[in-house]
Amino acid sequence: MSHLPREKNKTLLETGSVLVVDDHRQARESMAFVLGQAGHRVECGSCAAEALERIGQKRFDCIVTDLQMPGMSGIELIEELRRRKYPAEVVMVTAYASVETAVRAMRHGAFDYIEKPFDVDQLERLVGRAVRNGRLMQDRGPAQEENNHKVGPQSPVMIGTSAAMRELQERIDQVAPTQETVLIMGESGTGKELVAGAIHTASQRATGPMVRLNCPVLAAHLMESELFGHEKGAFTGAESARIGRFEMADHGSILLDEVTEIDLGLQAKLLRVLQERSFERVGASQTREVDVRVLATTNRDLQKEVAEGRFRQDLYFRLAVVPIWVPPLRQRIEDVPELVDHFLRLAADRLGRGPCELSDAARNLLTDYHWPGNVRELENLMTRVSVLAGDSSIDADRLRSWMQLDPSRPLPQKRFSDEAAGSATTISVGTSLEETERRLIEATLAHFDGHRAKTAEALGIGIRTLQTKLRQYGYAPRSKPLAKAG
Repeated sequence: MSHLPREKNKTLLETGSVLVVDDHRQARESMAFVLGQAGHRVECGSCAAEALERIGQKRFDCIVTDLQMPGMSGIELIEELRRRKYPAEVVMVTAYASVETAVRAMRHGAFDYIEKPFDVDQLERLVGRAVRNGRLMQDRGPAQEENNHKVGPQSPVMIGTSAAMRELQERIDQVAPTQETVLIMGESGTGKELVAGAIHTASQRATGPMVRLNCPVLAAHLMESELFGHEKGAFTGAESARIGRFEMADHGSILLDEVTEIDLGLQAKLLRVLQERSFERVGASQTREVDVRVLATTNRDLQKEVAEGRFRQDLYFRLAVVPIWVPPLRQRIEDVPELVDHFLRLAADRLGRGPCELSDAARNLLTDYHWPGNVRELENLMTRVSVLAGDSSIDADRLRSWMQLDPSRPLPQKRFSDEAAGSATTISVGTSLEETERRLIEATLAHFDGHRAKTAEALGIGIRTLQTKLRQYGYAPRSKPLAKAG
C-alpha cells in the first residue's frame, strides 16, 4: 500500500488513543502510519500478550487487532478484554474473510471488522467511529454502575437529570424489553447512537451482537452488499464471499445509523427483511432467514422525506413502530454542567492529568449558549479546553475565544457599533455596575432597532437571559420592545 499524500477528508472524524496489534511488522506499521496521519495517538504491539501488558498501563479508546496471531488469537484477545471489562472498542483485521470468522468476531464483542488489504479511508472511518463509541463506554465509576443497573454492565452512560432526560430514560426502559423496531429521531450530535446502545443492552438480546451500519459513509452500489453480503464473483472485485450486517446481527440487534441515506431501490429489500425476516445475498438465490431487531436513527423529518418522494411510506411505517425523540441540548440546558464535568473527566483521563477548572462566568457562558452541534459540540469543546488550557483555570473570555474556533457556527461576540458603544460607555464615575449593564443593553437594543435575537447575539448572552434582564427593566414582553411597559 502506498503512503502518497492524500487530500484531507473534509468530514471531521473522532480521534483518540489507538492500540494496533499485529504480529506482522509491516502490517502494523502501515496501519499505525495511516491512523497517525488521521490524528490518532497510536501505539503498537506485536502480539496479544504485549497488548494486554499495555492496556494494564494505559487506557485506549480503540484496539485494532489482527485475527490470526501466534499464541493468543484476535478473538481470544477480545474475550480477555471483555472478561476484564476493558472499556474500548475492538476492530478486527483479517486476511481470512469468511462467514464463520466474521460472525465469531462480532458475537464476541468486536465493534466491526476490515479485510486485508484494507482501504485507507475505510480504516480511518471505522476507527473514528470505534473511538467515539469507546469513549462512551468509559468513565463508569461504581455510582454510575448502580444508577444504570437496568441497562447492564456495559451499557452506555446516559448523562443528565433534566425532565427531558428523565422522560427519555423512561421511554428507553419501556421499549428495551420488547422485540419491536425502534426509530430514534433527533438532530445531529444529540446522542441517538447512545440511545440505541442503551436499548440493546437493556433488551433480551443483550448477550447477542450489536451491529452498526453508518449509512452515509457508503456509496449506493456498496450498501446492498454491506447489508446482505455477497457471494464470490457477484460483481467486479468480489474475490471472496462476504457476510452482511444482517447475518452478523442474527439473534441480536442492528443499528441503521441515518437510515434515510439508503437508496430508494434498496429500501424495498430492507422492507422485506423487516416484514419477512429473510433476504438473499448479492449474487445468490438461496434465501436466508435472520432473527434481528432493527434500530434506526435519523436527523431528518421522515414524514417530509416521504411526502417529497425520497423515502418509502411503507418502510417509514415499518420503522416507526416505536418512535423515540432525543431532545437537542438547548432543550435540556440544565444538563450542561453535569455534561461539562463528565467530558472534562474523560479528557483528563486521556491526557493523564487532573480535570480543568472553569470559572463561574465560563460556566454561565456554556449554559447561555444555544449549542447548534448539541452534545457532540460540547464534548469537542471540552476536549479542546483540556488540551489547550494546561494547568490554568479557564475564564469566560478565554473560553469564548476557543468556542469561536468551531467553524460550524461562530459564537456571538461582544461587538457593537462605535455609536452604540459610545452611548453605553458615556457614564459618570460612581455609576453602579447594574446601571452600566443596563445602559449597555439598552444601547445595543436601540442599535438593532429592538431586535432581541440580534441584541443577545451581539452581547454574547442567551436570548432568555436578555428577556429576563429586559423584564427587570420594565420592557413589555414582545419581539420588538419599542416602548417600555406602563
